[in-house]
Amino acid sequence: MTGVPRCVIAGGGPAGMVAGLLLARAGIDTTVLEKHSDFLRDFRGDTIHPSTQLLLDELGLADRFRQIPSSRVESVRVPAAEGGDVAVADFARLRHPYPFIAIAPQWDFLDLLAEAGRQEPRFHLRMRSEVTDVIRRGGRIAGVRFVDRQTGESEELEATVTIAADGRGSVLRDLAGIPMREFGVPFDVLWFRIPAQGRDGSPVDVGRGLLPRGSAGRLFILIPRGDYVQAAMLIPKGRYPALRAAGVAAFRADVARAVPELTAAVGRLEFSDVHVLDVRLNRARRWWSRGLLCIGDAAHAMSPVGGVGVNLAVQDGVAAAAILAGPLRDGRMSDRVLAAVQRRRAWPAAVTQAAQRLVHRGIGGAFRRGWTPRPPRPIVMLLRRMPALTALPARLVGIGVRPEHAPDFARR
Repeated sequence: MTGVPRCVIAGGGPAGMVAGLLLARAGIDTTVLEKHSDFLRDFRGDTIHPSTQLLLDELGLADRFRQIPSSRVESVRVPAAEGGDVAVADFARLRHPYPFIAIAPQWDFLDLLAEAGRQEPRFHLRMRSEVTDVIRRGGRIAGVRFVDRQTGESEELEATVTIAADGRGSVLRDLAGIPMREFGVPFDVLWFRIPAQGRDGSPVDVGRGLLPRGSAGRLFILIPRGDYVQAAMLIPKGRYPALRAAGVAAFRADVARAVPELTAAVGRLEFSDVHVLDVRLNRARRWWSRGLLCIGDAAHAMSPVGGVGVNLAVQDGVAAAAILAGPLRDGRMSDRVLAAVQRRRAWPAAVTQAAQRLVHRGIGGAFRRGWTPRPPRPIVMLLRRMPALTALPARLVGIGVRPEHAPDFARR
């Protein structure tokens, strides 16, 4: 140890990059280890919620974020049983500087954070660095061992605090022996892109709303992305092999029935275009071990319902940096400090997951009965007569249960 307060973060996703940037701005020597050579991985969460956009503003990064190609989701609408659709969440009704969800490639978002980090002398990002083990000293975790995937050499990095931000399959969490509470999920998700083109190749306007669609017991979520649509097809858990065995023609027909205006583009889909997401929902019973803290998906894997995973991870990163910075700087780090991060963030994660589990039950029932879930008629009538109510789910999804703000030391 050099005497400099040091934090090492495993994982260069939203939680790890935000925590690393903020800690570096607090004057904490911080190293983020990312096992890949870049951030270019498709079908990651691309939703940048209002609270995350406000955080970027507080960090002085809003102008740079606006330069990233993106689209907007301004409402969430669902089909009504009597025809048409109804808004269930209207972000335009939020009293917020950013009343919409921005849809931007996550790799561009992470590149933005990495570039901001490089401007901080205490921030270090090492790509192609895969964590393989922890260093233990005196009954606590005191750093990590990792492999440089370019040279194949093994290295060690000691740290006052180690942060596990390495995703739902966290290596560090498992090495620390932190148990997870698993919640059953009735569905998996097939992610794929559909070009927003008609039969003659002309652009098709799919609007700015996130619109679930259903047909013959299939449920789709369509996210407009400019010249293409990001499509999520929900299927019963573990049923992808059977769907694939039925053939690509049957798959295309299912999609075309739900998105008839894009039938021509759907006819070019192949199974090689499909990414299968094994949906999981879990939460660590304890987010920390001596010397180690879990945040983001390492602490709580979220369902894709609401697209809130990135937002929760970012807010975990902010809270972790805000709580850890002072004790790291002053040499008074303790288990109580790590536990304080869990006390701050466990409740928002639990409330959000409880809401997701309610939606899961509706989706599971729809699969069993072979129908597409739709809101009950009294709710549809209420939302149409009192559209101001759509601000409540918009706030839960877009801002979150306990939004975090940049601490003073990190603002620019």
